[in-house]
Amino acid sequence: MAAGYTRAIVEKTLTAMWDPDSPYGMKNESAPDADMPRGYVDKKKGSDFGAHLADVRRAWGAGPLSLVEKQAVFMRYALDQEQEVIAGFQRVTQQAVSYRIERGVGKLAAHLNGQKYIDGYDQLDGSGV
Repeated sequence: MAAGYTRAIVEKTLTAMWDPDSPYGMKNESAPDADMPRGYVDKKKGSDFGAHLADVRRAWGAGPLSLVEKQAVFMRYALDQEQEVIAGFQRVTQQAVSYRIERGVGKLAAHLNGQKYIDGYDQLDGSGV
């Protein structure tokens, strides 16, 4: 597994994890039109997206998420549901859903980095504290 997973990387990868076209990568909105001439590409500086996708898929199956956290994260990132809809489905408050999603993503990121998730403390913010 690659080191240095952040919440942002995990969240971006989660949105693509259940998309059958995800192996082709995410669309780059700043890329030139297809009919424009192409420049040189350094393949050594390619995207880590495929590795991230494989790692997050593995962590999803083996990670330490509870059933309600998995359910909330799945509904948010795979089904693109709003927190209010998830709250109605889970019969909890929107605040509880927000907490479950935040905790679920944090647990996945910590698991991918080989760390223990500490509730309320995001050790993956780059501060090294």
